[in-house]
Amino acid sequence: MQIGQISPAEPAPKPPARVVTSQEKAAIVVRFLMTEGAHVPIGELPEDLQAELTQQMGSLRRIDRDTLVQVVEEFATELEQTGLTFPKGVAGALSELDGKISAKAAAQIRRRTGVRASGDPWEALRALEPEKLISLIEQESIEVAAVLISKIDVKKAADMLGKMPGERARRITYAVSLTNSVTPDAVDRIGRALIAQMQDEPERAFDNPPVDRIGAILNSSRSAMRDALLDGLDEEDESFASEVRKAIFTFKHIASRVDARDVASVLRVVDNETLVTALAGARDELTKPSADFILANISSRLADQMRESISERGEVGDEEAETAMSDVIAGIRQLADSGEILLSEDVDA
Repeated sequence: MQIGQISPAEPAPKPPARVVTSQEKAAIVVRFLMTEGAHVPIGELPEDLQAELTQQMGSLRRIDRDTLVQVVEEFATELEQTGLTFPKGVAGALSELDGKISAKAAAQIRRRTGVRASGDPWEALRALEPEKLISLIEQESIEVAAVLISKIDVKKAADMLGKMPGERARRITYAVSLTNSVTPDAVDRIGRALIAQMQDEPERAFDNPPVDRIGAILNSSRSAMRDALLDGLDEEDESFASEVRKAIFTFKHIASRVDARDVASVLRVVDNETLVTALAGARDELTKPSADFILANISSRLADQMRESISERGEVGDEEAETAMSDVIAGIRQLADSGEILLSEDVDA
């Protein structure tokens, strides 16, 4: 080297990437993904792993870029080499297959393996109708019933208490005042036990109870056949026959079960020709009061038009009249099922 000539400075060697443990790598990857805006479902990890991950993230301060690149590249390489992954354990498999296997099969697997159902059991319980909830706690203690009443919607709880025997409702109401000492874990166990009890119920072939099914059939039957079948039911099972009568709703029940203010709604779902035929055919002592009820609860102008149409329609055969009356009843049932009108239950079939 000549005097006065300065040699170029050589670049300083890069320091080796920091050596990190597998636990620290996990914390780095999670932190990196969160920084990039990715959703990391940490809550699905076992609680001990959640605690360990949190502790690792709390212990790390600053990671140099080379270490970050090395950890992320290693993580990406492992992902690329993964061909297929399965959910961890039976609990993971059940979660993955939720909705693809029957609730009964899932409940059997949980009982056999001891795996608890995931999620909040009270969400499913809150969605049940008051009658179903009452049946669930019929054989349960007052304390369990008080917890359930405390966890559901206030209106639904009031509805349930109103449908229970007075003494049991009073005892449950008092027991609610004693629930302050109940732990969250106990509430969770009660919810899961009630859900398991519901899932243990045998599968049913029919959605509706027998009374409703027979009632629906008789609603669509001719009056002579309906009366004969009811007489036969009286001889076989008077109590069942009484319940069936309550489920029956025919043209003669309109005057006693439909609110006068709802007649206008009925006219919206039943076409004019069908209604005129039904009213024209309602001539006997059982059906005429309902025809008069309908005409009395519409405007005077419309009632006069109806009477004129009935007069022009002339005599209607029994079969044609019954068909028209059945169509009117179908329209009223449609309104009741949709909740637009409410039918009175106080009726003799």
